[in-house]
Amino acid sequence: MKIIIAGAGEVGFHLAKLLSYESQDIILIDNKRETLTYADTHLDIRVIKGDATSISTLKDAQIAQADLVIAVTSSETTNITVCVLAKQLGAKRTIARISNTEFLDNQEEVGFKKFGIDELISPEALAANEISLLLNQSGFNDTYVFENGALIMIGLSLSRTAAFVDKTVKEVGELHPELKYVPLAIQRFGTQYTLIPRGDTQFKEGDQVYFTTTQKGVDEIFKLTGKVKMEIKNVMILGGSKIGYKTARDLCKNSFRVKLIEREQSKAFDIADEIPSCLVINGDGRNVELLMEESIADMDAFISVTGNSETNIMSCLVAKSKGVKKAIALVENMDYFQLSQSIGIDTLINKKLLAANTIFRYVRKGEVVAMTKLNNMNAELLEFVVTPNSDVSGKLIKDIDLPRSAIIGGVVRNGEGIIALGDFRIMSGDRVVICCLPQSISKVEKLFV
Repeated sequence: MKIIIAGAGEVGFHLAKLLSYESQDIILIDNKRETLTYADTHLDIRVIKGDATSISTLKDAQIAQADLVIAVTSSETTNITVCVLAKQLGAKRTIARISNTEFLDNQEEVGFKKFGIDELISPEALAANEISLLLNQSGFNDTYVFENGALIMIGLSLSRTAAFVDKTVKEVGELHPELKYVPLAIQRFGTQYTLIPRGDTQFKEGDQVYFTTTQKGVDEIFKLTGKVKMEIKNVMILGGSKIGYKTARDLCKNSFRVKLIEREQSKAFDIADEIPSCLVINGDGRNVELLMEESIADMDAFISVTGNSETNIMSCLVAKSKGVKKAIALVENMDYFQLSQSIGIDTLINKKLLAANTIFRYVRKGEVVAMTKLNNMNAELLEFVVTPNSDVSGKLIKDIDLPRSAIIGGVVRNGEGIIALGDFRIMSGDRVVICCLPQSISKVEKLFV
């Protein structure tokens, strides 16, 4: 697949890096020589120094043969222009990164596809949505919904008191036949090894485990894993960035009591004017005395989304030390993900990873309608639409030649989530959720082409 990426910033470089691992034909365009030099020496890709809105630069990148153009510069105007030009010059599909969420809210009305933009993504909006989802499923440290909640992916760390501990997947199924769930992936405590569980796989204390279940199954998993479903109402947000602003706005709409701390006075006043139901404090959230004055100990959740990863991590640790139930930190450095559990922060979120997950589904073969990478795990969760010509169409799950490093997490049929086992027959039109390790992705894709 020939992919052109405009913008070698944090999102563009991260995408180029992930895609280059998959032997895709990648061209990275940027007008800054230093960022391109680093990409050129560290990744197996072609780089072009130039303005991505220049027609001659796009022609140099052989835009007419491009299967996908991803514009992720820091300027949304540039990104929109690149996509419009690319489509006119023959590119098959285009994706533009935007920061103005009004574009997302009104994309049907405006009709961006008519201009040549197939998809709009906002890393900030994705991060804000992820935070809202995590607060709603507050006992878990990772979550993802398919088809408006028909199926739910949840991630959690197994405590010593969990009913699952020291039992195999098969034993849990026999003891709790009413429980509708599929264990997707396990990472053993203290290791970086991702395991796709089978019937004889044993759950251990400290395992980070991912499950798929339905809305009804969520409460059962809460009980059996020893997690307490926390009522979250009082939320403190550190940082009035785009993510902080959108999170505060969304939470206030859903009747959360939100307190936002912003250091810059003019920005604090603007947020206070735009979100009247949010209590905005103009101050430095790194000051522990200020946090104490603002009753951090009475908060149910603390969300740190300043522009500095270290500030976000340290302030979340302060919040946890004061008894806050849920702490979420925005980080830019992917290496920090491996530290989240060991240092005691519930969840780390990363804009690059969220944007990459959204974009990656356009790279996968077969009709992929949703995709996410499991946090700090070497596994992907993909949702395929079954076509009449798909190899799996009309087959029982037990008869599908699925690699051992892949597992079917569930099926959505006519909007209803089904935890499908071996005797379930997959039909055309079904949406099938599959978790797989990188080595089995190409084989899984072939089943749905």
